[in-house]
Amino acid sequence: GFILMSMAAGAFAFWLRALRWRQLLLPFDTQTRRITTFNGINIGNISNFVFPRIGEFVRCGVITRRTTIAYDKVLGTVVLERSWELLVMLLMLAITVIAGFDRFGSFFLETIWTPLSQKFNMWWIVLSILAVFAGAIFLIWKFQSRNAVCGKIAGIVKGIMQGFSSCLRMERKWLFFAYTAMIWLTYWFMAASTVWAAPFLSHLDIIDALFLSLVGGLGFAVPVPGGIGAFHFIIGLTLSTVYGVPMETGIIYATISHTSQAITQIIFGAGSYGYEALKK
Repeated sequence: GFILMSMAAGAFAFWLRALRWRQLLLPFDTQTRRITTFNGINIGNISNFVFPRIGEFVRCGVITRRTTIAYDKVLGTVVLERSWELLVMLLMLAITVIAGFDRFGSFFLETIWTPLSQKFNMWWIVLSILAVFAGAIFLIWKFQSRNAVCGKIAGIVKGIMQGFSSCLRMERKWLFFAYTAMIWLTYWFMAASTVWAAPFLSHLDIIDALFLSLVGGLGFAVPVPGGIGAFHFIIGLTLSTVYGVPMETGIIYATISHTSQAITQIIFGAGSYGYEALKK
């Protein structure tokens, strides 16, 4: 019963994400329908099981087929939405770790940050990426009028930036933030429902469920199809390190959580694909 509640919450999160995404698309086409963005979200989700992150591009194609918005502008709204989602997740994770440092701080420092810092010089990597990115932007901008490829890339970048700035032209901007809050409350409820379903995690409370939800988000950020493997590992590691749950038992929880949501995504993704195919 709790697993079914978690799956229902996952489906509701798809609808909320569709409503939030529609807020970014409305400045370009006021006729954008809720069902179109909902189908785009669902088809994108199921596409991610084929190839990591391909769903972000696939859902843009769903929108361009059903609206008058150019692909690059739709892609810009997706970049904005995912950037905002990552920012909110990292902010919530930081607040949770700082507020409950005695419970979560050692795990975050010893298991995630310290190994990364020892293996890589994080600052040099960040600075190098920024330098390469800035250099590429400069060359494209300088030669856009003299080189067809640079001109094409510059046009795409301008379209993406127009989509990215769509937040400035949104009416009722407060709705965007309200949807974001509701989405994360839904994610929290999904994690809590799965915890309630597991007798071996009866000592965890809703704050622990929130922490698991945020750490699981890091697993989904790893570029593997559908987060498979990465999600299971990081959740199992978290449960064994922070709560003393055996790694094998933690993997069972991660499998139940991931598989139930994967089934939800497959059901709704297949339904939305069938709807769009019949509509065409």
